[in-house]
Amino acid sequence: MTVDYSQLYSDLAANMKVSAIRELLKYTNKPEVISFAGGLPNPGTFPIETMKRICTEVLDKWGTKALQYGETEGVPQLREYLKNDYRRSGEFKEGDELVITNGSQQALDLFGKVLLNQKDHLIAEAPTYLGGANAFLVYGAHVDHIEMDDDGMRVDDLEAILKRLKKAGTMPKFIYAIPTFQNPAGVTMPESRRKKLLDLVYQYDDLIILEDDPYGFLRFEGTHQRSLKELDALGRVVSLKTISKVLAPGFRIGIVTGPQELVRKVVVAKQSADLCSVSFTQFVAWQFMEQGQIPGQLEMIRKMYRGKRDIMVKALKENMPEGVKWTYPQGGMFLWVTVEGVDTEELFMEAIKNNVAYVVGTAFYCDGRGKDSMRLNFSYAKDDDIVEGVKRLGNAIRTQRKANMKK
Repeated sequence: MTVDYSQLYSDLAANMKVSAIRELLKYTNKPEVISFAGGLPNPGTFPIETMKRICTEVLDKWGTKALQYGETEGVPQLREYLKNDYRRSGEFKEGDELVITNGSQQALDLFGKVLLNQKDHLIAEAPTYLGGANAFLVYGAHVDHIEMDDDGMRVDDLEAILKRLKKAGTMPKFIYAIPTFQNPAGVTMPESRRKKLLDLVYQYDDLIILEDDPYGFLRFEGTHQRSLKELDALGRVVSLKTISKVLAPGFRIGIVTGPQELVRKVVVAKQSADLCSVSFTQFVAWQFMEQGQIPGQLEMIRKMYRGKRDIMVKALKENMPEGVKWTYPQGGMFLWVTVEGVDTEELFMEAIKNNVAYVVGTAFYCDGRGKDSMRLNFSYAKDDDIVEGVKRLGNAIRTQRKANMKK
């Protein structure tokens, strides 16, 4: 007799959705496939030799603590270093607290657990990071999407939706935003619009912003934009950062900064999730920063990613048919492509036949939109593979359009 496990699942389990990216990666494991699908930092940026030395030093000096359980909030030395650094930038303010999480993905899940009930509303950009959306949807929340343009979330549209939701008695718990080198679109919100966004939020009691900022350090062109957390004067912004895109994703270090009361509740939720994040990687990251390694690391990453962005944009210009448009990111790891007259879900299998992969646009919406779009990652692939992969993608689009004309 077999067990019908479906009868055992919780309501939360029923809300869980398979990650579209993780499923797509099954098609990209073949060595002949050039993948623009994953959101992977380039392994050539990993400071392996420096890490060897620092790992040995950590074990020699702090081994008994680095290999032991740690505080739920994180290793004190790393937290103090980050607090001091964020105070200088204006991202750690009086009344704030900082906690280390197991990657910023855990922080998204913890905030969902702490803030959301079934049928609660939240607001997110359209498109938005699917890992964030999935973390919130599992708690039964409803996502209201706000369209973006080349300057990020359209605050005028947000204002109209907030008025409608307030009138309906369903005010959102929070706004989830990635204003800097947005994933997946690659666009950045200018400071003037960030201030308008904050001014609008201040008009509503109990409304906060979760600012997801994994790419802020990866600007390789243009003018630095202060974060929403830096600009916030009333304690309405919670900042989510990560070391994954700067040092190594395998370290799984996320950083939450926000009002003490709210962050404390997140710490309590984390205690039941994993007790604490890994102490050893936190010690290593602290020493990497303490020894002044970050500036050189960032300079190297920015130079590499700018070159790869330029190669991809040039290849798109030379190989895409008419009716294909793309964003021009000034930093980060992604750009967003819109293909006129083609369903990118149907196109995906044609692309795989051509040994190239991407993430379909619908994966970044909660309402089925995005069928004419895709996300391309430019940070991971080799330079020659970027050129060849874009050629293959252009050919796949042409083939799919011809097939559509025969229907």
